[in-house]
Amino acid sequence: MEKMDFWEALKADIDRYVYMDNLSWVRVILSKQGIWALTQYRLSRWVHTQVHIPGIRQILKAFCAIWQKLVEIMTGMEIPNRAEIGKGVFIPHAGGIYIHCDVQIGDYCNLSQEVTIGIGGRQEKRGCPKIGDRVYIAPGAKIFGAITIGNDVAIGANAVVTKDIPDNAVAVGIPAKVISYQGSKDFILYRSEKDNEVLTNSLES
Repeated sequence: MEKMDFWEALKADIDRYVYMDNLSWVRVILSKQGIWALTQYRLSRWVHTQVHIPGIRQILKAFCAIWQKLVEIMTGMEIPNRAEIGKGVFIPHAGGIYIHCDVQIGDYCNLSQEVTIGIGGRQEKRGCPKIGDRVYIAPGAKIFGAITIGNDVAIGANAVVTKDIPDNAVAVGIPAKVISYQGSKDFILYRSEKDNEVLTNSLES
């Protein structure tokens, strides 16, 4: 996954809320628990990957560890800084979201409440999911193992996913099975890249 600037990723996260909930960015920052968790993750991830000055790194990592625990207590979401998560994440409701530290998630994904994305499998098949771009994960879904979830996938409520899901698929059930290829386009909404440039310029001015 390509490295991204801390501010670029956080602005894209905030703008998903602005666009989806029709709120100002100030109200998003003050009221949306998903953004609280994502802000903590983005800063902690930046410290983990970009800060290498001895002493300062240790102090910042200790601060981030304490902040992470406070956010987990307040929001019920665990998003470790070792996980690789793309920009433009939208978490509409807080509570019960757990992501393993080795998970990879692409750009512009939706994470609903009570979602678990974690390690699974045995021996050489043991590992964590790699999730593509623009994936919608409905409430209660569980995704385990060294599997690949393609781009533009929609995963239904309470589905248990333990096998690869191809691009544009809709997967539901326990265990999850593909029922169509209508994808996630009706669930993943975000501002176009051109409009996003206008928003970025306005935030920086």
